[in-house]
Amino acid sequence: MRFWRFVLALALIVMTAAQPAEAQAPAIVFAAASLKTALDEAATAFHDKSGLDVKISYGGSLALARQLAQGAPADIFVSADEDSMDEAAKGKAIKLESRIDFLANMLVVVANKTSPLQALPLNAADVKAALGAGKLATGEVNSVPVGKYAKEALVNLQLWDAVAPHLAMTDNVRAALAFVARGEAPLGIVYATDAAAEPAVKVVAAFPASSHKPIVYPVALTATSVNPAAAKFLDFLRSPAGRAIFERQGFKTLS
Repeated sequence: MRFWRFVLALALIVMTAAQPAEAQAPAIVFAAASLKTALDEAATAFHDKSGLDVKISYGGSLALARQLAQGAPADIFVSADEDSMDEAAKGKAIKLESRIDFLANMLVVVANKTSPLQALPLNAADVKAALGAGKLATGEVNSVPVGKYAKEALVNLQLWDAVAPHLAMTDNVRAALAFVARGEAPLGIVYATDAAAEPAVKVVAAFPASSHKPIVYPVALTATSVNPAAAKFLDFLRSPAGRAIFERQGFKTLS
């Protein structure tokens, strides 16, 4: 009898050991659309290193901030501008002590790869000639970060009146990029990193840094996050390995 009890106990131990441990919930990230190429790569590298999963929802930064303030479940928010992160803070949607300025970017004009245009002087006559009857694609100028930066730069360079009637505004920068990549708009204003991620476009002009406020991407843990994987992923993003991924995509990492 004792022998069979021993065998049964041993079998239970083996069966318990063979069952997989309960998987840790993935870290949920709300992120600006312009981060997709680099952040997807970072999430894969993090999973390969830690075994932990990351799920990412991309969109316009202000729209994401408002979703978080309304209670949307997420662990990390990465915005393409300070204003959208401020909106999340105002809605008590982030842990203020976790907020840091993470990345910087540049604003450029792109054309389709097949366009004969090689370089575009940023003056009204040349820009209007390049547009013809076509559209200038960029983000919505009152709410989407790239559109807000674009409007500020166009106003400061005295181009706004010339291009405003041609604007095709989108709810995120990757949608604007797609218009140019598909040949549906002759020009677009996007971030340098978006241009680098899309082989169907080329950069024909870069806006002077002085024409708009600095393009800064803040990152923070959300106020409701209790997932240990989130803090670990945030640490990875700020590590040398994480920073290198973003730098390869053309971002400047900030300390």
